Order: sequence, then structure tokens, then C-alpha cells
Amino acid sequence: MSENPSNPPVEPTVQHSRLIAASPIYYGWLILLAGSLGMLMTIPGQTVGVSVFLDKIILDLDLSRSLVSFLYLLGTVSGSFFLPGVGRFIDRAGPRKAVIVIASLFALACVYMGLVGNIIMLAFGFIAIRSLGQGALALVSLNVINLWFVRRRGFALSISGIGLALGIGVFPLIIERLISQLGWRLAYASLGGVVALTILPLGALLYRDQPERYGLQPDGKHHGENTVALSEVNYTLPAARRTLTFWIFTAGSICVAMLITGLIFHHYSIMASAGIERSVAAMVFVPFGVVTALANLVTGLLLDRISPRFLMATMLLLLCSALFLAVRVTTAEGMLLYGGLLGLMEGMNGVLKSGVYAYYFGRSHLGSITGFATTLAVIGTATGPVSFALGLDHFGSYGPVLALTALPPFLVAVILLLTPSRLLETSP
Repeated sequence: MSENPSNPPVEPTVQHSRLIAASPIYYGWLILLAGSLGMLMTIPGQTVGVSVFLDKIILDLDLSRSLVSFLYLLGTVSGSFFLPGVGRFIDRAGPRKAVIVIASLFALACVYMGLVGNIIMLAFGFIAIRSLGQGALALVSLNVINLWFVRRRGFALSISGIGLALGIGVFPLIIERLISQLGWRLAYASLGGVVALTILPLGALLYRDQPERYGLQPDGKHHGENTVALSEVNYTLPAARRTLTFWIFTAGSICVAMLITGLIFHHYSIMASAGIERSVAAMVFVPFGVVTALANLVTGLLLDRISPRFLMATMLLLLCSALFLAVRVTTAEGMLLYGGLLGLMEGMNGVLKSGVYAYYFGRSHLGSITGFATTLAVIGTATGPVSFALGLDHFGSYGPVLALTALPPFLVAVILLLTPSRLLETSP
């Protein structure tokens, strides 16, 4: 990476917090707990949560799958345009004020989803839950964890990812039960209540800005130790965008966001095309969640030790394998294998997309950098479902479109492996 980072940040004025001062352990661990809960509460706006409602919405509103996929694209892309502004808001206001605003609006968005009655309302609902849940709440929750950990960032993000992975393993089953008992409308509104009762008060209580503002150091180090703050690179968004590193990792994130979203969004339809019953198809989320948790932990430990480029390349090759296997699952055992493969890839992705920008570009402008990168990745999540739906309409099956979409991640993986290290690596 040849670009120079921004000027070193000015040492902030030390603030006092009775809560931080009273903490018997390094306060970053409480930040990790709260940020992990924030990530878990994004599920009603994530594709893994929306997919459980998808067939019910299509049937109730009498809409085609292609049209709903297009509305999902429209909502996701439109919502993503707010994220650079959200990132700047987080940098200016701090994660505590940001999570109060974001969680409040996201809870209302979930309630609104239970009220949609036509395609226009559905489009606005998708914009709201995607921008606020999948985008903004995830952004502030990951941001606050990154602020409090540097050398142990990979480990911290892996722990957070384990909580999200376990949630992914059980949350769809809980949503399925809520839908069967309350109907899909009340079920979605209930999820808004869960957001309002969990991350909203706990985020307001626990989220805090950089540890240096409170006289602490990242990772629980004390003043007088060799701190990472003195050697940490800090790039502005324009400086980061002028690097090959930013664009190659962002391209990998876009590929994963696009294609895993497509696989999950149309999961029940893909499995039905292979003759798999819905009850069997739902089994995918159990190994998906368990393996995601394990992969999060292992990837986090590896991220603290080896270059992210090799982890990213491995993840992209796994994605190609998942695309190949998706239309070839015919048994419950195959479903478990497929779910495990998805979980392995998702677990790696959870850590990499959370930590790679802080790893290369520092914490001072992290909200702005991740906000811009997340916008591009979220646009990718929008194109996946509609590409699969249009491919199904054109080819009459999912097989050809899955094969075609495997080419981009394969090419990015090859570039990551063949590009000279001096063009991708930087010394912190």
C-alpha cells in the first residue's frame, strides 16, 4: 500500500465515566458484550431473517417472486446510500448517541413491516429495515468493538461473531414459530419490540467512544506499556480509497454479500426446485449457525496472526463451492453438509468484513471508511436475490445462474493470491 495515511490523531481530552471507572474488568469486554448483542439484533433486517417471511409476504400481498426480489434490491440499494452519512454521524456523535437513534428507528421499522399492504409500502419497508438493521445497526455495533480492540481485534470480533452465528442458528426457527402462532405481521412487529427492549437500553447504557477518551488503552493495556496507539496507521476515507488494498478487499466483500444473500434469500425456493420439503430445508440453519460460530473463533485467532488476504481468498473459494453444491442437495444429510459449508464461509466473512478496514486503515476515521465500504457491499446484497430470480425466469432453473455467478469470486481469489505482497500489505 503506497498511499500515506492521514495526520496522526490529536490526543483527546480525557473524560470521566463512573460506569467505566467502576468496571472490575477492562471495559472493552463489556463493549464486546453490548456490541455482540447489537449485531444479534440486526437479524430482523438481515436476509436470514427476511427470508423466513418471504413466502408469507408473497402470498399475502399476491406478488411475484421476481417483483419482491426487485423491491428487495430497490430497498437495499436505496438504504445503502444512507450509510456513508451514518458512518460520518458515528464518527462525530460517537457510538452511544448513534445507537440510540439507530435502534429506535429500527424498532419502528420492524413494526412498520407488520403493516405493509401493497408494493409501495413494502418497498419503503425494505428500505427501512435494510438501511437501519443490516446497515446502520451493524455498522455502529462493529465500530464500537473495533474502537476498543487493536492487537486483540481478531479475537474480539470472533467472539462477537459466535454470538451472531448462534443467533442465526436459532433465530429463524424462533421467527418461524412466531409466524405460526401470531401470523407474519404480528411476528415482525414483535421483533421490533425485542429490539426496543434489548439493544436500545443496553446500547444507551454501555456503548462508549475510544478508550483513550477515558484514560484507557485498547486491549486493556495500561499507560506506560508499549501501546499500539503510537504505531497504528490512520487513513482518511479519501486516502483509503486511493489504495489497491481497499478495493480488492471491498470487491471480495461485495462478492460474498451478493451471492450468499442470494442463496439465503431464495433458499426455500432453491431447495424446493430440488424436491426438498420446507421442514428439511429449514435444517440448514442449524449447522449454519454452529459452524459459523466455530469459524468465527478460528478466523479471529488467525486474523491476529496471518495476513487477511489468505483468509479472504479461502473464503471466496468456499463461496464457489457453495454455489456448486446448492442445486445438488437432495437429502437431509446433504442439507447438513451444505449448511456447514455456508456456515464456514459466513463465519470467516463475519470476522473479515468486521476487522479488515480497521486492520489496514486504523480507527480515527473508521466510521467513514466502513460506511462507504458497507454501502458498496450492501448494493451487492441487493443484486444477488434479483440476479437469482431473473436467472430462474430465464433459464428455468437455478443451476446456470449459480455457475455464472461463481466466476467473480473465483477471479478475486486468484488476484488476492497472485498480487505481490508489497502492493497489499502495510506495516502498522
